[in-house]
Amino acid sequence: MRHTPRAVIILEDGTTFEGKSMGYPASTAGEVVFNTAMTGYPESLTDPSYEGQILVTTYPILGNYGVPPRGEESGVSNYYESDHIHAKAIIAQDYSWDHSHWQADRPLSQWLNEEKIPGIYGIDTRALTKHLRDKGSMLGKIIIEGSEDIPFYDPNLENLVAKTSCRAIEHHGNGKKTVVLVDCGVKHNIIRCLTRRGVKVVRVPWDYDFTSIPYDGLFISNGPGNPDMVDTTVKNLRKALEIGKPIFGICMGNQLLGKAAGAKTYKLKYGHRSHNQPVRRAGTDKCYVTSQNHGFAIDNSTLPPCWEPLFINMNDGTNEGIRHKNLPYFSAQFHPEASSGPRDTEFLFDEFISML
Repeated sequence: MRHTPRAVIILEDGTTFEGKSMGYPASTAGEVVFNTAMTGYPESLTDPSYEGQILVTTYPILGNYGVPPRGEESGVSNYYESDHIHAKAIIAQDYSWDHSHWQADRPLSQWLNEEKIPGIYGIDTRALTKHLRDKGSMLGKIIIEGSEDIPFYDPNLENLVAKTSCRAIEHHGNGKKTVVLVDCGVKHNIIRCLTRRGVKVVRVPWDYDFTSIPYDGLFISNGPGNPDMVDTTVKNLRKALEIGKPIFGICMGNQLLGKAAGAKTYKLKYGHRSHNQPVRRAGTDKCYVTSQNHGFAIDNSTLPPCWEPLFINMNDGTNEGIRHKNLPYFSAQFHPEASSGPRDTEFLFDEFISML
């Protein structure tokens, strides 16, 4: 008989859900968010955009296909989005102690224990998700049987971009064209998508003055937390807008490009975190299925006259990207590099490379 310690998640409004531990047996706290993807827990857990968050999976089972091995392509991992788990914990309805997949080299529970990340199963995640849908993203904490109680923790009060960005300049790939990638918490598949298209990527920290580097194009990555915490990047972006060379931003990169242009951002009630968000390209009838993970958005009404929305969320009408009307600057709030997830919009990397 397998012994699994009891565990409870406590939300800031006092709501509790009881389950069992299948990860590291220690208490933790963060912002509780949900993800509606059917697959992709290795990618989600290592996505820097989940830094400081407790991830609730609406798909009812975790662990059935284990965890893939670590390998490298262009200096980054093959199957993960960073070099370690960023989520504070993961919550599921059920957990499979037996995994089966040709790529798997160990079970999810082993990986969670290796990286000291709690995991809970036996939770009514449907009820928990419905509660979050009513109340919005909430602070929460997980208390494991035998562990001490801990206070709530709000990750949005920290500069999470500074916490997840690289510390020094890195080089990836080869090519005649150079793309400076501003690392605000970049997902590894963004680097893979760029290097596969034959460019040299110069990855710089979030607060580095990249305008001092010769480049053919500028890429602003995804990242966690509040864009208002990233003023240094915004100031450098404003200088880049005067240079006139192509700029492409994703997720946090979309918000920072918007702020550099003069727009404002705001926090969404519960964010967009799924593999199936429909977005429409502005001015057309074309709709794409996208993967998303963000808690903030650009306020379209604050865009200056020379900027316009590029994509619109079909569910709630929120901004999903912007572009300059005359210059080669554009961005996407969703993830065209999604892995795992729909790749309907990966062509945006081709559009960016063609601008170089």
